[in-house]
Amino acid sequence: MQTGESRITTGKQGEALACAELTRRGYEILATRYRTRFGEIDIVCDDAGTVVFVEVKARRSARRGTAAEAVSGDKQRRLAAMALDYLAWTGRLQQRARFDVVAIDNFGTDKVELRVIPNAFVVDRTL
Repeated sequence: MQTGESRITTGKQGEALACAELTRRGYEILATRYRTRFGEIDIVCDDAGTVVFVEVKARRSARRGTAAEAVSGDKQRRLAAMALDYLAWTGRLQQRARFDVVAIDNFGTDKVELRVIPNAFVVDRTL
């Protein structure tokens, strides 16, 4: 079991890997670790005019499921609230937006698997 400090280190390293991959794919990084009253957005990017809110999940093993499976419905709802906060504060409420997930499995091993999942989930506007 990871300690709080090692989880933070894993998170930061995972976010750095995610930023490098997103940049390689042509995304422009707008913010990292953006804090709102609802929590923290890992990465905010621009992808050809679309604001992309990226949740990064890194797992050392699949003992508790894959990294992508860790983005629960509750987490998705919190991300939606944080995204709305970001869009309002930055004057981008009229801009297209989407939610991507960067899933990193087998983190810290020689078999690291990094997947970028565009449009990983859609937010129900009635929430």
